[in-house]
Amino acid sequence: MSLPPLPPPAPPVPSTSRYFPVGTSVYVTVTGEEIVFFRRRFIPPPARFQLLQMHRVVEGDRHDNLSARYLGDPEQFWRLCDANAVLRPEELTETPGRRVRITLPEGIAGTPNA
Repeated sequence: MSLPPLPPPAPPVPSTSRYFPVGTSVYVTVTGEEIVFFRRRFIPPPARFQLLQMHRVVEGDRHDNLSARYLGDPEQFWRLCDANAVLRPEELTETPGRRVRITLPEGIAGTPNA
């Protein structure tokens, strides 16, 4: 009797990582080597984020400082990227005057400026 295959290992990232909920898959090479990889992560549409407030970029702003200021964690800059449909974090702050959406996490409803 054969055992069922083992599931892919748990993602080797913290639960606060953008890749944590994505999960992993295993690719088996022609030589039988198993390579674990993250599945593709799709950026959610900005409409899925409840707007709390806007931030107008000024010279010297950085994405990590914005996420520390508004989200309490400089490593959560990816949440600002998702909420603003930005692929490169630097895009958030490279243009002074740009308005950056500060939101709740994806899919969480709330009251703006509460």
